[in-house]
Amino acid sequence: MTHILIVDDEPRIAEPLMFALEREHFTVSHVALGEAALEKLSHGKVDLVVLDVGLPDLNGFEVLKRLRASSEVPVLFLTARQEEVDRVLGLELGGDDYVTKPFSPREVVARIRAILKRLAPRVSESLWQLDEAGARILCKGQPLPLTRSEYRILAAMIQHPGQVFSRAHLLDICDSDEDSFERSVDTHIKTLRAKLKPLQADALIATRRGLGYFLESL
Repeated sequence: MTHILIVDDEPRIAEPLMFALEREHFTVSHVALGEAALEKLSHGKVDLVVLDVGLPDLNGFEVLKRLRASSEVPVLFLTARQEEVDRVLGLELGGDDYVTKPFSPREVVARIRAILKRLAPRVSESLWQLDEAGARILCKGQPLPLTRSEYRILAAMIQHPGQVFSRAHLLDICDSDEDSFERSVDTHIKTLRAKLKPLQADALIATRRGLGYFLESL
């Protein structure tokens, strides 16, 4: 699952943001100091950092400068500063985006998703064509005969290749009265693989045991 590291010393900021991210099925870690963040980043896999500028030990800009010496992990700044020079400095140092306090946790989640989508490895366009306007998906140029729920599941996976989707998350994506149990997701995945098998693409929908399903990126 996508791992987000929050670096902020204010519980009133960090805790609602952690809750909002966990509700969106992200794995979330939290530290309050810049040195602790650098230590964690040097030892564990983190997919994106939410970094407060005003930390008690190192400021966020210094953390980013040290981080960029060895890592290109995307960074979203949290800042109470309004001056344009601070926002520009953060981006020039290698930050990917910023949010000015006060902010809505939902806004931060949306910005995180936008950054991850922009940086995600793209699935080969020669394999998948997603026609959102026509609510259809083509595989190797062949339109797939998908139900509404199958279309929603596969479309989400194509848009986020490599991301692990839990059964509960996929159930939310289906958004159908007919799908009320997590096991119904297993049935949809089984049917999707059957429909992809003649095109030799069924194995691309992979299982992460105990966590969920994801689409292999090419």
